Amino acid sequence: MTKSILKARSMERMWLLAKIEFKLRYYENKLGLLWALLKPVMDICIYYVAFKVILRQDIPNFASYLFIGLIIWNFFLESTTGTVQILHNKKYLYEYSNMDKMEIYTSTLMSNAIGFFFNFLMFLLFFNLIQTHGAGLSWYNLWIIPIFINVYFLSLAISLILSTIYIIAKDIHQIWQVFTAMLLFLSPIFYPQDKFEARLPYFSYVNPLSGIIINARRVLMQGQAPDYRLMGADFVYALILLIFGVTLLARLGSQAAEKL
Repeated sequence: MTKSILKARSMERMWLLAKIEFKLRYYENKLGLLWALLKPVMDICIYYVAFKVILRQDIPNFASYLFIGLIIWNFFLESTTGTVQILHNKKYLYEYSNMDKMEIYTSTLMSNAIGFFFNFLMFLLFFNLIQTHGAGLSWYNLWIIPIFINVYFLSLAISLILSTIYIIAKDIHQIWQVFTAMLLFLSPIFYPQDKFEARLPYFSYVNPLSGIIINARRVLMQGQAPDYRLMGADFVYALILLIFGVTLLARLGSQAAEKL
């Protein structure tokens, strides 16, 4: 009974913190929440002109193809890059309140998940009401829930690892920025999947984000079941990295208050 009450209070606290963080991120700007919706649209416009208009990329429903790839990528990027210094920036929460460090990570990613939810709704409206040459709505669309859970846990795992390494090596922030710039072009966001797999065979099994994007398009745009083997591999990646991240935080997290 006591554990259930504590768990409920913990969930309530994380949800409250996530909502506050989401509001702080957008409501201080003049355009407010509109920025959460405009950002992916502006990204899509830039890449659409570059790859469709200039480079003549021949992919059906290219705007939607970019849309779903970019909102997954942006969630991953914001969740990992934005949490590298979290143990420093939110030191006051675990030093002066009874919040657990894991609650701080979880609430930050929940805040990003709210932004993803708005962008995802925009994608569904755009793909099904404006760009109407796709497979349409189907039960396969529901597979996006485990796919999003996959990218959520992958992002949480990498956040734990990066922010813990930051305690002893602050260069990790710059290294991760360079690595994600490379990863952006090593993920099938802009290219046709068949060309991507032909040039980089089996790379989808090396880069878990590739599998997540490929499966998101299969269930949302093509009306197909996900590639179960790829999906299984991506969940294994996320689980292994999450165990490693939690272990790392348990061993080095106590030093955060002293060294940061």
